[in-house]
Amino acid sequence: MDPDALTPELLLYGYQSGVFPMAEGRDDPEIFWVDPKRRGVIPLDRFHISRSLARTLRRDDYRVRIDTDFAGVIEACADRPETWINAEIAELYQQLHEMGHAHSLEVYDLEDRLIGGVYGVVLGAAYFGESMFSRRRDASKIALAWLVDRLRAGGFTLFDTQFLTSHLASLGAVEISRAAYRVQLAEALSYEAEFTGPGPANGQELLQRRTQMS
Repeated sequence: MDPDALTPELLLYGYQSGVFPMAEGRDDPEIFWVDPKRRGVIPLDRFHISRSLARTLRRDDYRVRIDTDFAGVIEACADRPETWINAEIAELYQQLHEMGHAHSLEVYDLEDRLIGGVYGVVLGAAYFGESMFSRRRDASKIALAWLVDRLRAGGFTLFDTQFLTSHLASLGAVEISRAAYRVQLAEALSYEAEFTGPGPANGQELLQRRTQMS
């Protein structure tokens, strides 16, 4: 695929159709569409918070923000030996962010250093998780816990993780067939959800909200 031919609008059409883009590496200009036979999703009512993660969430030695440094999150996600995020993909998602279709959730330490985060695409009541990173133990788990809380509170019905990893499986992610995914996607696209609403004040409140919404 010619990277110049891939626009933010075409990218959104791809997500609506059940596919997503990737590159072979940071320096590879070729971008291709991916349509897995088995899709990773996190059922929003089955996200698993272990006792150790609950203790981490309660420590209150971090701060969570939304869309404060979208570019920084993408850069951090790509800062690894092997990545599917090349320059063209990073720029396309930045454009989606400016259009209101891509959001980041960031975790900072008390010295205001970015230590973890996740970003993804929003269409209807579907959240397509793209990538996450962690610069401190459990920072990506903190990000996911706050993200799931936000998705549940905002009326989302689908949290697409694309693939299933052992890390995601430990948090409640499962694999579903391509056909089952398309059914869930179509339903999610028929609803509207709100990503940028207010969230909990701290980890303790997040855990309390989780109990109330369960």
